[in-house]
Amino acid sequence: MKAKDVMKTGVISIRDNGSVDEAVKLMLDNHISALPVLDSGARLVGLISEGDLIRRMRDGETQRRSWWLELFSGEGDARDYVKARSHKVADVMTRDLVTVDEDTPVSEIAKTLEIRRIKRVPVLRDGKIVGIVSRADLVRALAQSREGKLPSPAPADEPLRRAVEAAIAEVPGGSVNLINLLVENGNVSVWGIADSDFVENAIRVAAENVDGVRSVEVHMGRLPAWAYGI
Repeated sequence: MKAKDVMKTGVISIRDNGSVDEAVKLMLDNHISALPVLDSGARLVGLISEGDLIRRMRDGETQRRSWWLELFSGEGDARDYVKARSHKVADVMTRDLVTVDEDTPVSEIAKTLEIRRIKRVPVLRDGKIVGIVSRADLVRALAQSREGKLPSPAPADEPLRRAVEAAIAEVPGGSVNLINLLVENGNVSVWGIADSDFVENAIRVAAENVDGVRSVEVHMGRLPAWAYGI
């Protein structure tokens, strides 16, 4: 099983010239915890996550010295000063990224997440981001294992997975960025978040109607009321 078999597509991103406020709004509106940052050529240049924002709040609340004393105290403090006070995504984002390509085995991704102590890795194709694999995605893949072995998608499953993703994207209220698919020999498992039972059923029907799909299992959760501002 490879990155392309478990990654989330429909990635929500932000430009490097965007503002931190725009990044926060995108995360809240789409119920996601990180945003890939792209340059004007749609190339991945960074990642801004809830961790970056939490560190920003923490650093901003610490006792502040005079700005010129901070600058004279060292280059590291100067970088922290910029991250804590700038309103630009390019200043706050994490630049030292770990990425994988579509054919990276999930076992290698799991080791990378563990060694680097990170929660997710962007998946690239020719330098462009095509998906994200998170720890949660690997756990879902593991949940599909049988006798300790991960599912083994057939070559025909990759185009089928794309077709199912496209069908689900047409569902009213269906957010592709909150959904992950596993496809094995035409059998589809859908994981993620749905606003209601009606949306969940519509997602199931959309997947069932794709030519080549043999069966569909849907495992959808619900967001708590506070996530909707209720």
